[in-house]
Amino acid sequence: MAIPYGGNRFATVSAALASSFAAGDHLVVEQSNGDLLHIPEATHRQTTAAVSTAQKAFELLSACSDEQISDFFVRFADALDDDAVFGPIDAANTTDVAVAESSGRSTTRLILSTRMRAEMIAGLRGWATQPGGRDDIIDSVEHEGWSVAQHIAPLGVVGFVFEGRPNVFADATGVLRSGNTVVFRIGSDALGTARAIIEHAVRPALEASGLPAGSVVLLDSPARAAGWALFSDERVALAIARGSGAAVAQLGAVARQAGVAVSLHGTGGAWLVAAVSADAVRFRHAVLHSLDRKVCNTLNVCCIVRSRAAELIPVFIDSLTSAAAARSTEPRLHVVAGSETLLPADLLDRRSVVMRVGGRVDEPFADLIAIDELATEWEWESSPEVALVVVDSVDEAVVLFNTYSPHFAASLIADERVEQDQFWAAVDAPFVGDGFTRWVDGQFALDRPELGLSNWQNGRLLARSGILSGNSVYTVRLRAHQSDIGLHR
Repeated sequence: MAIPYGGNRFATVSAALASSFAAGDHLVVEQSNGDLLHIPEATHRQTTAAVSTAQKAFELLSACSDEQISDFFVRFADALDDDAVFGPIDAANTTDVAVAESSGRSTTRLILSTRMRAEMIAGLRGWATQPGGRDDIIDSVEHEGWSVAQHIAPLGVVGFVFEGRPNVFADATGVLRSGNTVVFRIGSDALGTARAIIEHAVRPALEASGLPAGSVVLLDSPARAAGWALFSDERVALAIARGSGAAVAQLGAVARQAGVAVSLHGTGGAWLVAAVSADAVRFRHAVLHSLDRKVCNTLNVCCIVRSRAAELIPVFIDSLTSAAAARSTEPRLHVVAGSETLLPADLLDRRSVVMRVGGRVDEPFADLIAIDELATEWEWESSPEVALVVVDSVDEAVVLFNTYSPHFAASLIADERVEQDQFWAAVDAPFVGDGFTRWVDGQFALDRPELGLSNWQNGRLLARSGILSGNSVYTVRLRAHQSDIGLHR
């Protein structure tokens, strides 16, 4: 059977899809590429019920005070800080990690470490002290005989699909701060951890603070179809996706087709540029501290100006090796063809034992790549992996960034202020710095846990920061006050 899409194309229903499709099932056709997304009736019903629960809670939340919302965050944080409460959560996470490892899947972001636990607690306590913003007046206009005020107002139900990082719970419940409710769908690897957090921390905190039970809803399904169903529900006010680039792009397409506002946090990878005036010590620290772990703001591509290459490439390689040694492993380097003539003589002959999802693998320390492979986000477990390219100038580095990067984070190591200002003006990125790249984080930079970080890969963002946080999820209402009863037009 042919299914039309995109206005002038069609996709063909496969035999497998046809045989699995049953009465009551839903089919979403992604209009950009014709992917046929099958949503079983039971999954659709489960998702619809979850959104209905959150929608009802949103209506009730307007009657709750800011103090009650603050109390929820305090109680959630206290629960995670209590070893007795945290025990079952930790046990569930240990099981999730073991299952993922036995299946050969990455566990780098799945482990609920001591550091992650502490950051979750700190983030929640931060939300407890943040101003709510509900009904704040952001602007007003006084007319003769009447006035108009613009008020912040909650947006509604926020749909959230994310990968297996448990700390996202603390980040995303921040939408309650501004009076919204949230429906989560988490990857199957972390579902056990999510269930435990809901049962032992979130649900008791909601109940004790007097907030509606449906203010935070876990869409308890391992099926990817649950994410498609959630993002195609028109009652969702904002759809947020975090995870791998392809999966996030697909979810975004589903939301847009349904007319749901979407915030995507997928492809990452930061760029670092060393200019002619770069201080070698500053450069060393920037590289080292940008490679402590693999997340979206990790250093992905390093550009070194040719006139400083002889001095700075050894500094770069030493910092890369030190970052790997700190994780008891060895690094991986990709060098753009043409830049290899400036490398140490034996570098392309060296070998590295790097950690991959399946275990330790013997690979070249460095290999050559084509220029367009700078668009690759290097996904690594514990062995830092990065690309290197030698450029003739900072201007050339900017052109490469604007051409091949996801338009995300860029940093320039340069002592000249004029050069920094020119870089700021020319580079097409929402996050620009002059040191290490890992500063790009809502909690670290703004003291506000983030729902996610957005790049400009699909265009600049409309009327908001690249850091989406709980108290930036709002709409604006206008309220008129008429003192002149005879006012007319």
